[in-house]
Amino acid sequence: MKIHSFTVQPNLPDNIKFLEELASDMWFTWNWPAILLFMQIDPKLWTDSRRNPKWMLGCVPQKRLEELSRDEAFVQQVNKVKEAYYNYKNNPHTWYKEHKREQGDMLTAYFSMEYGIGEGLPIYSGGLGMLAGDHIKSASDLGMPIIGVGLFYKKGYVQQLLNREGWQNEEYPDNDWAHMAVEHVCDKDGKEIIVEVPLGANESVKACVWRVNVGRTDLYLLDTNLQENTPAQRLITEKLYGGDRENRIRQEIVLGIGGVKALNAMGMHPTVYHINEGHSAFLLIQRIIDIMRERNMDFAQAREIVWASSVFTTHTPVIAGNEHFDPVLVRKYMQYYAEQMGIGWEEFLALGKEKADSATFCMTVLALRLTAYANGVAKLHGVVSREMWRNLWPSLPVDEVPIDSITNGIHSSSWVSHEINDLYRKYLYNGNQLDEVDPSETALWDKVKDIPDEELWAVHGQRKTKLINMARSRLKAQLKRQGFDVMTVNKTSRVLKPDVLTIGFARRFATYKRATLLFKDLDRLDKIVNHPLRPVQFVFAGKAHPADTAGKEFIKTIYNLTQNDPRFKNKIIFIEDYNMNIARYMVQGVDVWLNNPIRPMEASGTSGMKAAVNGALMLSILDGWWDEVGPCDFGWSIGGAEKYASDAERDAVEAESLYNLLEQEIAPTYYAKNDKGFSSGWLALMKKSIHQIAPVFNTNRMVKEYYEKFYVGANNFGQLLSQDNHAAQVAAWRKKIADNWFRVSVTDITPAFDKAILMGDKVHFRARVFLGALSPEDIQVELYLGTRGALGGIQKEDAVDMHVAGNDGDAYIYEVEISPFNSGRQDYALRILPACDKVPNVLTPFFIRWEE
Repeated sequence: MKIHSFTVQPNLPDNIKFLEELASDMWFTWNWPAILLFMQIDPKLWTDSRRNPKWMLGCVPQKRLEELSRDEAFVQQVNKVKEAYYNYKNNPHTWYKEHKREQGDMLTAYFSMEYGIGEGLPIYSGGLGMLAGDHIKSASDLGMPIIGVGLFYKKGYVQQLLNREGWQNEEYPDNDWAHMAVEHVCDKDGKEIIVEVPLGANESVKACVWRVNVGRTDLYLLDTNLQENTPAQRLITEKLYGGDRENRIRQEIVLGIGGVKALNAMGMHPTVYHINEGHSAFLLIQRIIDIMRERNMDFAQAREIVWASSVFTTHTPVIAGNEHFDPVLVRKYMQYYAEQMGIGWEEFLALGKEKADSATFCMTVLALRLTAYANGVAKLHGVVSREMWRNLWPSLPVDEVPIDSITNGIHSSSWVSHEINDLYRKYLYNGNQLDEVDPSETALWDKVKDIPDEELWAVHGQRKTKLINMARSRLKAQLKRQGFDVMTVNKTSRVLKPDVLTIGFARRFATYKRATLLFKDLDRLDKIVNHPLRPVQFVFAGKAHPADTAGKEFIKTIYNLTQNDPRFKNKIIFIEDYNMNIARYMVQGVDVWLNNPIRPMEASGTSGMKAAVNGALMLSILDGWWDEVGPCDFGWSIGGAEKYASDAERDAVEAESLYNLLEQEIAPTYYAKNDKGFSSGWLALMKKSIHQIAPVFNTNRMVKEYYEKFYVGANNFGQLLSQDNHAAQVAAWRKKIADNWFRVSVTDITPAFDKAILMGDKVHFRARVFLGALSPEDIQVELYLGTRGALGGIQKEDAVDMHVAGNDGDAYIYEVEISPFNSGRQDYALRILPACDKVPNVLTPFFIRWEE
């Protein structure tokens, strides 16, 4: 049977036709007046559409559209939003335009496996996608030239369905691309752009490209679900993280290699490539191949340009959580690419192996070896990452491992409730309702204190009521689907109470996040939940990965307690099918946000930031971003940074800390209510928390930090190495270093200290350095100062460059004179590193020589 298709577009009257354009730009997702327009058309249809206006407009009867076009108030609102939209799109005074400082025209391509832009575009699963979506939105707000690259999945990420026993089942609904805010990318002749991506030497797959408008920027998504592909190839982009290990590597080839090819096909030439987690690291390989062909370079030369202009962000603080592949599988798909680069298979394999004898090929290692700029996503995660990957820089002190940190943030406008945002605009932004504001401008937040307690508490109460109503509605639908009787279903109207201290916990149900820690002592929890004067209620939500049986068991445990234990029924609830919409209700409505992972396994976490900007207070382990805030006097930290003898001891101590905080500090503060019905002490904490957290933990600050720390340098060094044979010069310098490094040595010849050194005295240090065929211009000699640690190394306090003072036969004499910066015992060592002013840093590939 041959099936033909055609598409019918809604026919909007001219005076509201702008709604079509608005529905096709994800800008609407973070602008409440725009969202309100769609809600006014048909509130039920808006909910049924999963907040997808393009789908909704196609379902609105023509009669309703004509009616709206005659509604003067509605048309006036449309025009107001239209004006704000065009002012935003055409604003000549963006942050980027007023702070631009790189050379030439920068364009950053940001690659990620998932993006959380809005519920109507379900190509996300969790925190990585939320962060990527918020990164792109802040790039738009700042006017920064960043484009996103990802995959377009035929099926949205798993929908969670709990059975009557609380076991998680999964469904994967098809994405209806014809009714989503996406469009095919076409060439100048109107023909769809299709790229061909080799999957090894004997197979290739075709992918089309979709564009998603995100305010001032764009997100490009590759899709292999094409008629000309085989059934197996069409499955590559069927599901996010779907299929077996072989399908996963095929996905990552399409994302990385296909993404580069797609940008080339669209005539885009990014100057910086940003790899968000290791999934897209194969893009580095395609970039090297392209540069070799275009500029007639060899592998070593092209590698220099790619390395200098690439940025890598790692998100996973455990080795096993990073992407590993069997070398046999990698060879099946990537030997073809190794041959194009002119390198042997073992040399290619070494790019992704942590050590020579490593059993797997790791995408994180590949990214770290081929990018000059790398970072973790919180300060603590930077520390953890440097320790994790120190084997790539053997003999380098772990503190100097070149993995920086840039702490994650949130796109504040996407997560703050419109009610509290109205308060912010009234008291912080002088009443401006549609003008752009930058949440990273810290001075704005000094005015939080000016918000009257009564108004802040009233708004918070509105959001809590909305959370409770949403929870009741969701639970009612869930129980109906599970086949419960009418009486049981109707009892959902008694779930939760608006005047009770409400604590939220929502995230991916990985076991290290310890969703069940609260339930360690049920009798103790009973006393907290059912305290006669200070009761506490809890709202849980979250999905386990479909293959994570242990995570599913956690969900089942909590669900059964909420349903079957009379002590907790209606007071602790689990909301099914956690998504962006449920997340908003929760972070905007709870009083306290609970976060209790095993430290330091939470790389960053952002849900608490979302709750904080809405006035919720934090109750968290000192992990991820909260390690940079707590302990503090506007939130609560569970335990400290202690190390424990066992997992059981850690869980027991931290559960006890959690219960004590709830009983002795949190509940008493919340319930110390005045005659106006609220606790002034609690309101003071809310304001201080907002003041301290909101201006710092947002993606505007984060993206500015990426720009200043990484993008400017990556752009400039990439352009430098692309000019005047510089890449060839650097590659020749690298080879010279590698060929001669075994001859390099340094010996201390500082005269013995024959008298006491006083503070302020000058100390003269001397070293004899043998360089073989190298010259002093090729290297740097450093006096490495600090104090000797317990394990024999030196805890660095400073590294001072020494300078050439003369020759001693075949050796060079290096000297430096300094004044001691501390009294007491001082330790020092001598070392040699390569030196070149044409590279961002000299630690990859890695050479170092300490005095032996």
